[in-house]
Amino acid sequence: MAGVGAVLVALPLAASARLPDRMATHWGGGVGGSGAPDGSMSFGASLAFPPALWAVLVLGVAVFAAARARAATVLLPGGVFLAGAQASIVRANLDHEDWRQADPLDGRVVAAVLVAAVLAGFAGAMINRQQPVAAVKPAAGAPVMDIPAGERLVWLARTSNRWLLLTAAALGAAAAVAAIAGVGGLLGPAWQLVVPLGVASLALLAFSSVRARVTGQGLEVGFGPLGWPVRRWAAADIESARAEHRTPAQVGGWGYRLSGLGTTVMLRAGECLVVRARGKDFAVSVDDAARGAALLNSVMAGTRSTP
Repeated sequence: MAGVGAVLVALPLAASARLPDRMATHWGGGVGGSGAPDGSMSFGASLAFPPALWAVLVLGVAVFAAARARAATVLLPGGVFLAGAQASIVRANLDHEDWRQADPLDGRVVAAVLVAAVLAGFAGAMINRQQPVAAVKPAAGAPVMDIPAGERLVWLARTSNRWLLLTAAALGAAAAVAAIAGVGGLLGPAWQLVVPLGVASLALLAFSSVRARVTGQGLEVGFGPLGWPVRRWAAADIESARAEHRTPAQVGGWGYRLSGLGTTVMLRAGECLVVRARGKDFAVSVDDAARGAALLNSVMAGTRSTP
């Protein structure tokens, strides 16, 4: 949240030597801004107004309980839209002595900002959908659960690696700053920085957290904060399930690893849920793996009804 406010302030400050004393902030011709500039603000006001809007948005989310439950859905698109709008305004005013001489807003840039805000809202909605599910409570250490017929039970566990998340966030922030600077006209071909930084950030983000879910249908493992991509194993395809202690040294490092032990999603050393399916092992480092394995073995053995 603080990062968005910093970008909104830093962008016009970085270009202050190339901006007029008053900045064009409104254009005729509607949303696309295809007409001449017809409204302006002092440099100080144009510097303070977008961060103030962002602060009001954040405060509103913090105050209202319903908004807090949907914080990602509100703040992600709001931050993207404000940052894109600020960059577009700076770009239009760049290297002009008077705000009346400002360039028309680029319709392609405006469209790109709106699309990015919509995609950010979709991503926020997906994040909010990732809700925890109550776990079953079998006897401790039981390899198979004796579950009454007709019960619908689900086991869910999540794990994340803080350092991978921080690295992904740092790379993503660098890509976002490069993109905004490019839109604002402060950087040349920004895509040469944005693309590799963005791809690296998304790749790390996808394997910095994991969610394992056991249901009557089998096992589902989702990657990243959105729980996507997803790998699924039908109960009929699983030969066995167990909990096993593994370390990064055993599997060759962190993340999605292939080794003599099979495939391992290694986010922290310790207990892993290991399933054997079609002659191959797949392991994921999640807490409470013994309970998940017990429920999965029960599903395979037919001790519960399929939902």
